[in-house]
Amino acid sequence: MPIRFGLIGYGAWGQHHAASIAKAEDAQLVAIAERSEESRNAAQQAHPEAAVVADYRELVGRDDLDVVDVIVPNRLHHEVASAVLSSGKHLLLEKPMCLTMKECDDLLQLAKAKNLRIAVNHEFRLSSLWGTVKKLIDDGVVGDPQYVLVELSRNPYRLGSDGWRFDINRVGDWILEEPIHFFDLARWYLSSVGQPESVYAAANSRQPDHPELQDNCSAIMHFTGGAYAVVSQTLAAFEHHQTVKLTGTKGAIWASWSGAMDRVRKASFFLKAFDGEKLEEIPVTRGAGELYELEEQIAAMVSAVRDGTPSPCTGEDGKWSVAMCLATQMSVKTGRRVPMDEIL
Repeated sequence: MPIRFGLIGYGAWGQHHAASIAKAEDAQLVAIAERSEESRNAAQQAHPEAAVVADYRELVGRDDLDVVDVIVPNRLHHEVASAVLSSGKHLLLEKPMCLTMKECDDLLQLAKAKNLRIAVNHEFRLSSLWGTVKKLIDDGVVGDPQYVLVELSRNPYRLGSDGWRFDINRVGDWILEEPIHFFDLARWYLSSVGQPESVYAAANSRQPDHPELQDNCSAIMHFTGGAYAVVSQTLAAFEHHQTVKLTGTKGAIWASWSGAMDRVRKASFFLKAFDGEKLEEIPVTRGAGELYELEEQIAAMVSAVRDGTPSPCTGEDGKWSVAMCLATQMSVKTGRRVPMDEIL
């Protein structure tokens, strides 16, 4: 029997979630909730087999769903995710998990009380490219990892439905909107040598009348084991280019991805590894990019619900990612190095 999905949100990214669920093996897209009439019509046309409703509460009240996939503006994550868990359904939640530590804790406690799974969609963990970097680290290619740079240079954000992404009251903070992925990668890559201990950051905006919209942001994150990470992003560039460089006590890794924009299936990418003696270009035989990774995320959610396999990115991981972003926000605001204990 397939795992039955509900989907809340059918905007630009929600459409890709719907398509990924519909094509996934052992998954069935049963219902979609979307407040926009135009988007509801598009959803019904693209997925005539699914029930399409305007109010997400009607969807979570159904008794024919196993898991609900939530893709709504950031400020609504806690409200909608709480309703999903309260209804007894597993949750796949877009990042950021929530906007505050209290909201993250609320979801974790609710999931535990209901014996339900939370998976946060940090899809880079499922990437044929970025995931192979982690495998090389775990295989000991670089020795003990000591330093990682995760960098993004890209074109400005799309506005989002009703311009929500450019409204700080609805997005929460741009650090929570995309750099959060790179904080998650850095913590994942350095997990064998400790946890994030402190963050020091700087940011600025190219829009003088909107200093809260920080197009450029860079952070140095120190870990308990002595390793550190640099996470840096600019939204004032062109196309979409992401790089990871990692060094350890023995070797180094360099990975790169470039495309016309983030959601494309045609891109150029490479992965090189140096084990201290030999430099090798590692073949990446499966497509890399957000659309491929989303398909892997849906497949992983099916396995988590059906077989009980661990989620690639759990609710606890999602909470950590939010905490790192909040520490970065505080450092930008105060100009000081912020211990993670102040946030957690």
